Amino acid sequence: MNDNPLGKDTSYPDIYTPDLLFAIDRKDSRDQYMANETAVFHGIDIWNAWEFSWLDNSGRPVIGKLTLTFSSASEKIVESKSLKLYLNSFSNDQYQSTSKVIDLIKRDLSQLTKCDITASFDTNDNNGRNQISSVEGYSIDHEDADFSHSEIMVDALRTDNNTQTEEVLYSEILRTNCPVTNQPDTGTIIIKYKGGKIHCGGLLSYINSYRGHNDFHEACVEKIFLDIKKYCQPDQLTVYARYNRRGGIDINPFRSDYEDNPENNRLWRQ
Repeated sequence: MNDNPLGKDTSYPDIYTPDLLFAIDRKDSRDQYMANETAVFHGIDIWNAWEFSWLDNSGRPVIGKLTLTFSSASEKIVESKSLKLYLNSFSNDQYQSTSKVIDLIKRDLSQLTKCDITASFDTNDNNGRNQISSVEGYSIDHEDADFSHSEIMVDALRTDNNTQTEEVLYSEILRTNCPVTNQPDTGTIIIKYKGGKIHCGGLLSYINSYRGHNDFHEACVEKIFLDIKKYCQPDQLTVYARYNRRGGIDINPFRSDYEDNPENNRLWRQ
């Protein structure tokens, strides 16, 4: 990862420069928490870039929210700082239409990740889709919990198998750290499941213990999914993190063993 732009002084070109993109193998992180296991989940990673801009044929700036969706089955992910630099490189280039810009981005990122991606663009005219939403479920953030976080507390995860339920639990205290710069990434994590009732205080203890954990957003959500699946053994499980934006981009990994196509609903800190 010597070419990774994270943590380095960087120039910010404003003319289209696809060579700025940097890929990271998903396998590098998965080898640490999956060993020889086969993934029991599917999912997507939704990236919302809120400050994307370019020039139309007259030189007038076009600005809005670019949404990118990557499959969790892609061989690689894009490193976030390199994506920010890449998107910034469009800012003083002129393009005939939005579709030309989107097609260029889809081509570049599909080649980088070795998987087809989807992309869409919203201007302020479409701001109805970008209004702040709330999570429908039960917040566990006021439950009694162990708030030490020297290591990930998998032993805190437990269920009452005598009580079967189907519910949505969420917490807004999620915090993990970038594995390169150690900068904190914060957000909301949503757990939707069916099976033996998960102990809410234990789940909160477990989520809080990620405050000292360094890994990329996608890897953290996959580990959370796998741990809940292993230690709580729900019949069905979805884990969806809505991370807060950093550098104008929020990253939202979704992993499930039964659901597809999550809503891309903006939460209050995004």
